[in-house]
Amino acid sequence: MSNALAQIADQVRERVRRDGVTLGSDQALAAQYVHDEVRRYSERALGGTLPLLADERQAAKELVATLTGFGPLQPFFDDPDIEEIWINAPDAIFIARDGIPELTGVALGEGEVRDLVERMLQSSGRRVDLSSPFVDASLPDGSRLHVVIPDVTRRHWSVNVRKFSQRIRDLQRLVALGSLTAQSAEFLRMCVLGGQNILVSGATQSGKTTMLNALLSATRATERVITVEETFELTVATRDTVGMQCRSSSLEGTGEITLRRLIKEALRMRPDRLVVGEVREAESLDLLIALNSGLPGMSSIHANSARDALVKLCTLPLLAGRNIDSAFVVPTVASCIDIVVHCELGRGGKRRVVEIVAPSGQVHGGVIEASPIFALVDGVLEPTGNFPTRISKFQSAGLDPVPILAKHRR
Repeated sequence: MSNALAQIADQVRERVRRDGVTLGSDQALAAQYVHDEVRRYSERALGGTLPLLADERQAAKELVATLTGFGPLQPFFDDPDIEEIWINAPDAIFIARDGIPELTGVALGEGEVRDLVERMLQSSGRRVDLSSPFVDASLPDGSRLHVVIPDVTRRHWSVNVRKFSQRIRDLQRLVALGSLTAQSAEFLRMCVLGGQNILVSGATQSGKTTMLNALLSATRATERVITVEETFELTVATRDTVGMQCRSSSLEGTGEITLRRLIKEALRMRPDRLVVGEVREAESLDLLIALNSGLPGMSSIHANSARDALVKLCTLPLLAGRNIDSAFVVPTVASCIDIVVHCELGRGGKRRVVEIVAPSGQVHGGVIEASPIFALVDGVLEPTGNFPTRISKFQSAGLDPVPILAKHRR
């Protein structure tokens, strides 16, 4: 920011403190304050004591973005085609469109990066400092913020914002984008309506959360859905829903709320469906215990394939303690997980589902038996000719997946 704009911004902030108001959620008030201070500055500049502003309107626009938005990064937030923004250093700011990264020409000062992070964290109540050098938080628009500071990073603050997108809200939108076929989308919709326990797998940025949101759009309007996440990312359109997120510890080291705690609390809230944004550690055990009680659920997991996802889900619960062993976990995973949907981010940035697998419930030699229901054939997600072997949940809901899987088969 130029010296002139920085000076005007300081004057606005001083007036805000003096008047005891908040500009973050009031664009009109911010614009009025900025307009007043830009005019005062220009009047003084005409007297020859200060440099003139080249473009007062542009200066006012930048100042409003700085004071209420995210300064030079605000245009990236406003661009619906940009899905992610990250800062490796003040002069190394990147964006991603359709999964493809670009280096921007924007450069900030070290202080500006810190100010941006503080502004982003303001609404979340979370903090980042030497005692807590990592932070995950949700921005007011639902985007996810992740920050790491030195000395964990080598020199500069590392900032990543995964933007919240409202463009993809249901399975049909994924079909339109080529991520699913109409037939596979219809099958997944029936799986949701049939109360199947669904595990969504894939690598980072492969579209797991987007897929969970699309699956949630297929739930019945009368269902009570409870979601638990590290930071809020899931959106549920049903009228009866509660979303919960984790909380980090206070400066005194107290008050932390983990995913494990949230899953246990969710079971006391009369859910018709439990959704865990992502399992990474011991909370996977609590998820399995919940699903094993007959409660329909969904979750996502990082994995290289659908079968790897099942193997990983059999391993993560062992982190919960020495008294947990695979003799309990493996058959529990086999009996609880009904469908695995594996997502992939291609080299060209296209996100798509590459396989849908149905475990049979059987374990042979410590390996969960599972059949591919859909797989890629010449780049197209096609039915394999296999059918889910466990159909009792479908039957209880008055549904039959066989006609869907049988039609249009090659």
